[in-house]
Amino acid sequence: MSDTILVVDDEEPTVRLLEALLTKKGFEVVKATTGEDALRKAYRHQPDAVVLDVEIPGMDGWEICRRLREMSDVPIIFLSANAETNEVVRGLESGADDFIGKPFESEELVARIRAHLRRAPRAQAQEELIFNDGDFRVNFLKREVYVRDIQCHLTPKEFNLLGVLVRNAGRVVTRDELVRAAWGDEYGDAIDSLKLYIHYLRQKLEVDPDRPIYIITSRGVGYRFMTQ
Repeated sequence: MSDTILVVDDEEPTVRLLEALLTKKGFEVVKATTGEDALRKAYRHQPDAVVLDVEIPGMDGWEICRRLREMSDVPIIFLSANAETNEVVRGLESGADDFIGKPFESEELVARIRAHLRRAPRAQAQEELIFNDGDFRVNFLKREVYVRDIQCHLTPKEFNLLGVLVRNAGRVVTRDELVRAAWGDEYGDAIDSLKLYIHYLRQKLEVDPDRPIYIITSRGVGYRFMTQ
């Protein structure tokens, strides 16, 4: 199976160039042109590496990198037209694994991506997450959830929502993040349905849905998956 690279850049010519280059070298490419789109596709596709431009309007590369680091140890390679020492240091300190200046040499970029992929651990956590000494297990390959050794049968939408929450365990995930990650591009007015789906999840996962211990509401912001 080919490694998947998430390419994040707001300049379409650069995205097309990177897509053509990486596809030719045998990679699968997922593209994003905004920060929100990048985070949504990172949730959904679980890329093996990320090539990330610094100058992204709205949510810039620094913030995208920070948010990606909260959910994954995936290798992150910054691209920037400003490759001064202070920018490189800032990039590495923000959680990135590498920093390459623009314009870049194609073969060097590919070589660096492959080097980071060789060193990157293939964490089983991407396949299964286990909480509370095994009382709560989520297997992403089989799309199965077990609570106290009892399988909980979730709909595809319920599983997608739970997946976003557990991959960000301990962190508040905003309503907008949840909707974009679980509903995808055609999310429309799905935010109005989010509360209902959270209710469904609690009915299936919590001992007392009225006093949840796993899926906690952060009023006015979103929801958080809590572990003991």
